[in-house]
Amino acid sequence: MSTATAKGGSVPFTLPPLPYPSEALEPHIDKLTMEIHHDKHHGAYVNNLNKALESAPQLAGKSLEELLANNCGIVPENIRTAVRNNAGGHSNHSMFWVIMGPNKGGEPRGQLAEAIKSSFGGFAGFKEKLAAAATGRFGSGWAWLLRDQSGKLEITSTANQDSPLMEGKHAVLGLDVWEHAYYLKYQNRRPDYINAWWNVVNWDEVEKRFTTGK
Repeated sequence: MSTATAKGGSVPFTLPPLPYPSEALEPHIDKLTMEIHHDKHHGAYVNNLNKALESAPQLAGKSLEELLANNCGIVPENIRTAVRNNAGGHSNHSMFWVIMGPNKGGEPRGQLAEAIKSSFGGFAGFKEKLAAAATGRFGSGWAWLLRDQSGKLEITSTANQDSPLMEGKHAVLGLDVWEHAYYLKYQNRRPDYINAWWNVVNWDEVEKRFTTGK
């Protein structure tokens, strides 16, 4: 069953498995954090999204992209907040797991590297700007590298589980800065978590998201 499409039944959306063992990102992200983050937090978004959609059978078969588009414009108002939060959480995390991996890090190559150089002056400038967006996000949220339809890159941040899909934007890369993403290992030291996170970025997957728009 697709993780991106509601096809009816009692559980239209499912939790995708981690693409690597939960300890694979150590020492940068610890095993227990990954287990709680994936199984409990992401799992709750999936369960709560399914529950919210039970009252809207007309949305069966809609993808996450369709549910979130135009600020959840097709979603009935009485469940719009629940869908916004939980479809956003499901979409954001489904991306987050695959843009990380063991023995990754380094720097992007190919078309993405050229686009980063053109937009931000180079990889160092890009890292600095994304880290500033992640550090500066008050409370819970995400920092994003977005690409518009022309291929232009933009760095921004969003609150809570708001998704760039709500505004028709494509996320090339996203960094989760909710406390549950880092607190067990880093406590209140969000900048330390951000610095460590660069060591697990799967640039091959990020490049794919940039070039294919998926």
